[in-house]
Amino acid sequence: MTPRGMRRSPLKRLSNKVVAAGVVLLSLALLLGGGCKRAGSGGTSAPRAVKPARIISLSPSTTEILAGLGAFDRVVAVSNYCTYPPEVNKLPRVGGWNNPNMEQIAGLRPDLVVFADAQAQFVRDKVEAMGVRTLAVPGRTLEDALKAIEMTGAATGDTAAAHDLAEQTRARVETVRLATEKLPRRRVLCVVDRVPGTLRDIYTAAGGSFIAQLIEAAGGDPVSPPAQGGWGKLQKEAVVSLDPEVILDLMMHKEGGTFDEDTLAVWKELPTLRAVRDGRVYPVRDETVLHPSQFVGDTARKFAELIHPEAFGKK
Repeated sequence: MTPRGMRRSPLKRLSNKVVAAGVVLLSLALLLGGGCKRAGSGGTSAPRAVKPARIISLSPSTTEILAGLGAFDRVVAVSNYCTYPPEVNKLPRVGGWNNPNMEQIAGLRPDLVVFADAQAQFVRDKVEAMGVRTLAVPGRTLEDALKAIEMTGAATGDTAAAHDLAEQTRARVETVRLATEKLPRRRVLCVVDRVPGTLRDIYTAAGGSFIAQLIEAAGGDPVSPPAQGGWGKLQKEAVVSLDPEVILDLMMHKEGGTFDEDTLAVWKELPTLRAVRDGRVYPVRDETVLHPSQFVGDTARKFAELIHPEAFGKK
């Protein structure tokens, strides 16, 4: 859920994705009736003894993870914001980030409900009051994304698949990191949300967020100042002072189902920025970049292609 999206849905709806612009944000992005096991601050985990047959996913990133584990055939409903896999369009939608329809959820008779830990305060107690197992997974950092894969697999009875998926995801990120480690570190501003068509209410991926960590893996140096939760708000004057070499614009807000702005023209409002002068403002409209799921490996690759096109190239 992104900050703006989470205000709409509320406060990753990075990372809308963030996240979802998400996911954006994520912060983005806290089970069980009778026997839930709490894994510290990293989330809440369901018992592993019973393999659930009817799963509801309330976050885009958890839906993506379930698909990656091969468990999507057991998913019976998703959130309003889930877009992957395409088969989500055939499933019931049970509501938004903080306000899923509990009556609808109860009627679907799930035996596991999965969501991001940032949603837990809104949904966990209500779901558990139905006697339904829950799982809240972390999603702030890159390690959180990998942990979320492992936790989800443990809860769904797909432990081996989860281990393999997490290791494959880690390897994809490391492949990018190794390919860029000797390249110059370019100063990157990553915008996860803003008012469409303008440079108002700019939210960025701050240090420590999984998106900032992926930028580092891709050979970039995130310039956004630290911010609680990993997502910070900047005024245009602050952007000018940061003067990034590259701008990654992940704003995902759609009007009428389409993107109705010229992103490069929007950024020309700040013509003195080096990224604007050099034509290095890149709109990225793939919502999975805002989600802390197995797609972080693909996101690292996308970022590297944009930050270091002369060395990395495109597939």
